[in-house]
Amino acid sequence: MTTATLEQKNLRTGLYAFMGAIAMLGLGYAAVPLYDLFCRVTGFGGTTQRASESEADMAARIAQSAGGKTMSIRFDASTARNVPWSFRPTQSTDTVQIGVRDMATYVARNNSSVPITGTATFNVEPEQAGKYFNKIQCFCFTEQTLQPGQEVNMPVLYFVDPAALEDEAMDGVEQITLSYTFHRAIEPDNE
Repeated sequence: MTTATLEQKNLRTGLYAFMGAIAMLGLGYAAVPLYDLFCRVTGFGGTTQRASESEADMAARIAQSAGGKTMSIRFDASTARNVPWSFRPTQSTDTVQIGVRDMATYVARNNSSVPITGTATFNVEPEQAGKYFNKIQCFCFTEQTLQPGQEVNMPVLYFVDPAALEDEAMDGVEQITLSYTFHRAIEPDNE
């Protein structure tokens, strides 16, 4: 083998390794948004679906043919350790008609002496119910800033998709838990 051929092979191998490293770096940056997209599409891990008003209206029409079946919804609230807020649902459970819009309300109070901005993460249990629990309006889609001592009511407008009645994985599910946790938002001057 000549020196020129060996150099070409080494150059080609180096180029493939470099391209592989760039591809892995790109996949590393894309992993979080791709996983989030996957969870939202499939409901994996209890990720709820976002719905529009028109989708909620359509679900309500379908629900009329569901014979008024109901589902118990349990509401849960917590805060991360670095968020000195009181955070709770106004009621712990509710029974809703499947396909019909309902509203839950949570109350948050800043117990500290400084303004705090928080962001809520959410989850639905059991996991298979995530793709059928649709939120139309929710405080978790925006950052919430509470002044010292400020207390706010935060509504969640939602419905359970009637398609849940046709899914064998939902057989025996009598209660869905909607759980929120408030975390402190990263503020630009704290980075």
